[in-house]
Amino acid sequence: MNSSLYFSVPGVICGAGLDSAALWNSCIAGNQNGIKRVTSISDKEFFACKIDDAVLTSVRDAKYDMRIIRILNKALEQIEPVVEKVKNKFGADRIAVCLGSCDNGSEFSLAAHRVFFETGNFPCDYELDVQGASYPAEFIKEKCGLKGPAYVFSTACSSSSSAIIKAKDLLLAGIADAVIAGGVDVASDTVLLGFDSLEAVSDEIANPFSKNRKGITLGEGACLFVMSLDKELVSENGCNIKLLGTGESSDANHITAPLEDGSGAAQAVKEALENSALCPEQIDYLNLHGTGTHLNDSMEAKAVKNVFGEYCSVLPVSSTKSLTGHTLGASGAIELAVCYMALVHSDSRKLPVHVFDGAFDESLPRLNFVTKDFAAKKEINTAMSNSFGFGGCNISLIIGKENG
Repeated sequence: MNSSLYFSVPGVICGAGLDSAALWNSCIAGNQNGIKRVTSISDKEFFACKIDDAVLTSVRDAKYDMRIIRILNKALEQIEPVVEKVKNKFGADRIAVCLGSCDNGSEFSLAAHRVFFETGNFPCDYELDVQGASYPAEFIKEKCGLKGPAYVFSTACSSSSSAIIKAKDLLLAGIADAVIAGGVDVASDTVLLGFDSLEAVSDEIANPFSKNRKGITLGEGACLFVMSLDKELVSENGCNIKLLGTGESSDANHITAPLEDGSGAAQAVKEALENSALCPEQIDYLNLHGTGTHLNDSMEAKAVKNVFGEYCSVLPVSSTKSLTGHTLGASGAIELAVCYMALVHSDSRKLPVHVFDGAFDESLPRLNFVTKDFAAKKEINTAMSNSFGFGGCNISLIIGKENG
């Protein structure tokens, strides 16, 4: 990339932390306290990393005051001062919104469908657009008084990473001067039961890359950045974190399953490195997609080995989904926020812990998982985050500290 795009401090909320500092503390401590048993509408129990209801206060100025908007609003409040700064400089029509999201008003649509199945009619106050994924982006525009373009991306697990790449495109094309970019999703009954029907949900807390892994643990949350070419507006405390490279591929192998050999994922990782003009050995930390499913972890380990070669035995890696749960459309942005915090705290030499049972899958290439007693041998100046969605939507993002 020839132009430098900068990130604000992320506004983030999830079951592992109500802001970026709390999330970081959970990650470096390997804290799984946010993951609890929940009971679905069908009375089936799951492990899920959900946000405490008491934290999610009503949003009176929202057209639909629903859970996903309450979560999104908490993240938005954390970046509002930066939003006001870019709005005052560039104008409301020059600020865009790019948001990844897959769910919306599940609590409303489920209740409405119950009425429909009983009576043949939806409730008179029910509107179909409550089920769409677009309203969260509209809400950001409404609350912040913005008039620029707004986009929503629903590429499953890579949704918010797609949003960040689109934000880059808008900024480099001169269509926007600043972009609110990120994602939001909820661990609704629709999500829990839907993934359970795919036999993808573990009956234990996710155990990524273990030979005993059984599937995913779902989660929910939101993460938003303000992105701009103007680092003075978005950077804080002299810490300038910028986007170094992006990579995308679409292997289109299967409606839910990736290519087993990891070649589709490897293509995205290689493209991100080429786009950043970095060699593999210049990546200081890799946040794995690491869902804990048999196929995903297998293909990702192969992809990492394919790209990084022998360096994969040295490169510190971890999956944070056993701490945050799999936050679906928000996961790419939340995991990029974890990478952001690793760069901010690079002098501590600490990194997010890879929490699993320690039973390595010997059929896979051995990766250098971060343990609780881990201390990086050097400061973390670059970090990569992988997101691999349904249908083979593969994305890799690289961010780094600006030197000097």
